[in-house]
Amino acid sequence: MLSIIHVYKDYWPMIGGIENHIKDLADAEAAMGHDVTVLVTNPGGQAAREQINGVQVIRAARLATLASTPLSLTFPFLLARLRPDVTHVHFPYPVGEMSQWLLRWQRPYVIAYHSDVVKQQTILRFYNPLLRRVLAGASRIIVGSDNYVQSSPYLRPLASKCAIVPYAVDWERFAGGEPLFPADGRFTLLFMGRHRYYKGGDDLIRAMAQLPAGLPVRLLFGGDGPLRGEWESLSRRLGVQDKITFVGHVSDETLPNFYASGDLFVLPANSRAEAFGKVLQEAMAAGLPCLATELGTGTSFVVQDGVTGRVVPPQQPELLAAAIYELATQPQLCQQLGQAGQQRAQREFSLAQMVEKVQAVYTAVQTKQT
Repeated sequence: MLSIIHVYKDYWPMIGGIENHIKDLADAEAAMGHDVTVLVTNPGGQAAREQINGVQVIRAARLATLASTPLSLTFPFLLARLRPDVTHVHFPYPVGEMSQWLLRWQRPYVIAYHSDVVKQQTILRFYNPLLRRVLAGASRIIVGSDNYVQSSPYLRPLASKCAIVPYAVDWERFAGGEPLFPADGRFTLLFMGRHRYYKGGDDLIRAMAQLPAGLPVRLLFGGDGPLRGEWESLSRRLGVQDKITFVGHVSDETLPNFYASGDLFVLPANSRAEAFGKVLQEAMAAGLPCLATELGTGTSFVVQDGVTGRVVPPQQPELLAAAIYELATQPQLCQQLGQAGQQRAQREFSLAQMVEKVQAVYTAVQTKQT
């Protein structure tokens, strides 16, 4: 059995794609008998330690947060005191990455590269040389899809040390949902995610306005965020407010029921900040066909155009509308794509498969060191 430490900025009960992924992985590793520690910062400020599902969680004191990066003076020292067999650093979190890079001569490390830095370009200009050193120093780099390796300027030169490990979904949980919203005779589109610029919610609203007036269709707009008010106003300006319901936050417990309420899931993302699209996996596990955009990231790896859904160029509402119309008027095709997606989620995106592939990376790193 191995001693494993996961390094990132936040952990459960903070909710987010990376946070959820780390928890799934850490819980599974602890259940296998590994000694698992998670080192993060504490949003409450003060240092804390606790056991969660057999995982030791160390929360370093947090001084402040700058450009979505929690700052902690004690974080590097806490990491230096730990003596794991494998250090698994989750990118992006510069404090964690640099703390481990300074220890590189003492022990090997693996980096899970979740996303390029997209928004904080000013900071990236200064961090860029250090980031390339951090990546070059890693024994292996874990990436969710080969699409992302080939399209990232940071990963493409290091493709030989990248290991492709798709994210996992609990397909059984999402396959068993009961509708949260009753059917009303209309073809039902679903969106789920934070209301942020890169999710492309405004493009989806504009696509709704371009659908034929007589097409019986509605959109259940799940999630919340800073752009909710702006997107609600846009729906009113375009006259489609009667076709769109902003349902707000949906709890994790009722999420499978939300997916069970729809006929088609749409993720109209417009930026590489959408690195993979776990919501697409969840929707596929629920048996829904998916409509995604081609970003050169994991979205068009998860959704196979013409097989499990449709993929269209980003920021083109007219093409979104055309794909929605095609699927809304061809129920047999919709069902066929949904079934293929559900089978793929079961076959290729299970938690057991993800954990097995990560363990293989650990074993390769350990073997190289001996």
